[in-house]
Amino acid sequence: MPGMELPPDFGNDNTTDAADGDVPAGGADGVPSIPAIVARRIEARSLYWRGWAISQIAEELDLPYSTVASWKTRGRWDEASAMQRAEEGTLERYLMLVAKDGKTGSDFKEIDLLGRQFERFDRRRKYQDGGNEADLNPDRANGAKATNARKEKARNRITPEMVAALRADFEANLYGHQETWLSTTHLRTRMLLKSRQIGATWYFARERLLVALETGKNQIFISASRAQANIFRNYIVQWVQKVCGIALKGDPIVIQRGSGDESATEAQEPVELYFLGTNYRTAQGYHGDVIIDECFWIYGFEELFKVASAMATQKQYTITLFSTPSTLAHEAYPMWCGDRYNRRRARADKVRIEIGHEALRGGAIGPDGIYRQIVSLDDAIAGGYDLIDRAQLVLQYAVDEFENLFGCVFLDDSQSMFPFQIMRRCMVDSWDVWRDFQPYALRPYEGEVWLGYDPNASENGTGDDAALVAVAAPTKPGGKFRVLEKLRLKGKDFEGQAEAVKAMASKYTVTRIAIDTTGAGKAVHQLVSKWFPTAEAIHYSVPVKSAMVLKAKNVIANGRLEFDAGWMDVMQAFMAIRPEITKHGVSYVASRAGGVGHADLAWAIMHALYFEPLDSSEPVGGGSTVEIF
Repeated sequence: MPGMELPPDFGNDNTTDAADGDVPAGGADGVPSIPAIVARRIEARSLYWRGWAISQIAEELDLPYSTVASWKTRGRWDEASAMQRAEEGTLERYLMLVAKDGKTGSDFKEIDLLGRQFERFDRRRKYQDGGNEADLNPDRANGAKATNARKEKARNRITPEMVAALRADFEANLYGHQETWLSTTHLRTRMLLKSRQIGATWYFARERLLVALETGKNQIFISASRAQANIFRNYIVQWVQKVCGIALKGDPIVIQRGSGDESATEAQEPVELYFLGTNYRTAQGYHGDVIIDECFWIYGFEELFKVASAMATQKQYTITLFSTPSTLAHEAYPMWCGDRYNRRRARADKVRIEIGHEALRGGAIGPDGIYRQIVSLDDAIAGGYDLIDRAQLVLQYAVDEFENLFGCVFLDDSQSMFPFQIMRRCMVDSWDVWRDFQPYALRPYEGEVWLGYDPNASENGTGDDAALVAVAAPTKPGGKFRVLEKLRLKGKDFEGQAEAVKAMASKYTVTRIAIDTTGAGKAVHQLVSKWFPTAEAIHYSVPVKSAMVLKAKNVIANGRLEFDAGWMDVMQAFMAIRPEITKHGVSYVASRAGGVGHADLAWAIMHALYFEPLDSSEPVGGGSTVEIF
């Protein structure tokens, strides 16, 4: 039968025993049969492998004990593998049934079973000789590929019915300013200046997903950092899960479109969603609609826009930029005001673009072909946006801060100690650059960490925000500081603030903690000192604040401070610090009205930097390590 092999040494024992006296016998039709003595030796071996003793075999076959013992030794019966023994037993049973006259139905079933068992033996032998899993299970040869192909086709599939449900849900939940954005979806280039917290990222994540599903155009989301870009991804995944009940997976997300019926004639190409941080430089091969988030905060905007516009070269593609305002010195501002368009153009060809709020409140296409719109918080509220309490924000923020954060007014950082041009060097894509930092791990970073804390101004938690930061200490003199984590605390009393410090310390190997002892800080410091005795109290004075600011400026100017490029609040915190003349000399101040209570983040970071001597080549003295379990 095909595929059946005799077991090794079956009927092929080269050892002879002269005393046996047996000679080959002829078959009935002249075909030589197995010599009788070989047949007896095989029978003896079979009995031995079934557990019979030598003496029992000798008695059963009427052979001398020494003969059977000699066969066992010379044939190395004990060295035979389990597979060899199983094959011989199977063959023995198979031959007996084949030779049987008057076979029953059960005999034929057993013969078929034994034949299939021989096939399994052959596959196993092939597998042992360097084969693969398909040799053991032929269904895996093509079945696995087919199964995986079916799963891949079914993965991330959004049907036309699901697209209709997404469209209905999307349009049913828009506010007035978002409906205006929806009416401009088809425009080639859109540049939107907007207030904080009016749902822009939420809106554009949904708008671009629907454009992808309905037109088949790829979507490329670019942010200052990969962590920031993943906000788009999370909005999309959560929305599709909620409306369609499926979990989109992959990076990039590849969405299968259509019903999935292979017989259907309207087969549609899949569409891809890319989420990029600073790694956009390696993405020139991508093509599709481009969405750039917080463009007025991205470092190297000119280079980014060249790459982005190349991705959207084809006329079918669009470019959308939106952002809160940063500073007049940012690289994206010339594009906003039209100076970028006028650059290298003859005087007669230059254009004047109106960028005032009144002119752009409802949006307008400029002579450079760019659609611009300003949407302040007041504009959003006028359009029915009811998720923000404006009166509370007015109390919480200083006038200039409110205008920048919610009124779409650009900052003039010329008086700042930390202007944007200096601070932008600190912005990195932490997901790509910090290979030793895992933000979602229980222990995100294994190196030495210093904590800086700027407390709430009041002991009952009703003052400005408190700020807590974890800063990775330099691994060598003159090395870099990295802000690993930041936390804004509002509404907590001094006990709650102390607990927050302890919770963050439990995640890292903390060797130093610095706390401003102004206001609630003194009580916080006392509580923290109980479990971290060397926690340092910083008593603010003009000399101390000056030393901290000068140290921070030296660190930043030398490119030694890094934080995630998506942390615009850290940028704003440093940019808000400016010199002020006091009766005690030049001091450094920032508004403490809640939002740039934003500056609290800067002061907290400076607390940690202050542990290093002004001369960075000097060793950092003292310190201790506390492990919290």
